[in-house]
Amino acid sequence: MLIKKLSEAGFKSEYAYIGAFASIGLSLATYFSSRAKKGDDKAQSDRWGIFIGHWAPTFMALGVALKLEEES
Repeated sequence: MLIKKLSEAGFKSEYAYIGAFASIGLSLATYFSSRAKKGDDKAQSDRWGIFIGHWAPTFMALGVALKLEEES
């Protein structure tokens, strides 16, 4: 039901795929920027990189579901 509503609202599978690849890039950028930090903030930055990295599979799954909705 939710996927159908998103599709009807104009949200395309390509948008979800773009979000997935953007989150991968953002995750890498966050991780590498945390490597340059000194002190206690480094661990927190690493956790942010991991957190953002978990978005990619969610966006990919959403993209696949939307693609299936578009084809039906």
